[in-house]
Amino acid sequence: MRKAYRSTTALAGVDVRVEPGELVGLLGPNGAGKSTLVKIAAGLVRPSAGSVSVLGAPAGSAAARAGLGYLAELFRFPGWCSADEVIALHQSLARSTGGAAERAALLERVGLAEARDRRVETMSKGMQQRLGLAQSLVGSPGLLILDEPTSALDPAGRRTVRALLESVREEGVAVLLSSHLLSEVELVCDRVVIVSEGRVVTAGRPADLARPGGVEIETAAGLRRFPGALREDAPGLVAGLVAEGERVYGVRVVTATLEETYLEAVEGRRA
Repeated sequence: MRKAYRSTTALAGVDVRVEPGELVGLLGPNGAGKSTLVKIAAGLVRPSAGSVSVLGAPAGSAAARAGLGYLAELFRFPGWCSADEVIALHQSLARSTGGAAERAALLERVGLAEARDRRVETMSKGMQQRLGLAQSLVGSPGLLILDEPTSALDPAGRRTVRALLESVREEGVAVLLSSHLLSEVELVCDRVVIVSEGRVVTAGRPADLARPGGVEIETAAGLRRFPGALREDAPGLVAGLVAEGERVYGVRVVTATLEETYLEAVEGRRA
């Protein structure tokens, strides 16, 4: 899939697939093409070349929209509407027949059951973010696209969202999560796709993207580092130190974090 805006290429050939029951994290620096990819998948922008399908239907078609839940990064709800009215509006737009029971269940799911009659303009930014997540789930979509869903949330709110994402994944929903919070992505995503300059520069499970970084052993004499050692080398290293008379207090197998992998991939692409 490609997308160009006149002389500017936003996507220079990107292929991303999200399977049912899979949570895929989309990472990349500003201007990498993440938002363009998300908007194409949501049917808001047309690709210049290639095709995108949502649940087997062309992106932007009525069938694709019917099976899609979407939360934009910068969304706005009418300030005079209550939480319940916002969900009711989106039920009408999505042609959902869930009624009051669905509205109550969704608000309960995001921790806003007690705020169902509260107007949007009186809500904190974090509450509005959770309301946005609730509306994205109207009609039980098969694909959920979330653009920075935890950007306005405190740690407790982010934990609530993680639990929500894990539950919808267990229900077989495919989730594409675009975020700058690498720690959140690492915690919840099954697979990560990193884009830079309109191309996928690396992809895989977070655990597979982590590189060995050696072994660190805390001893009475101080911290001993073995940069080239692997996890399976740790017992032998400890045994050797103990045989030498060292007192060992802790062992840590070091791996590269997702942040380090991300920076290496993005900076390597720019170089």
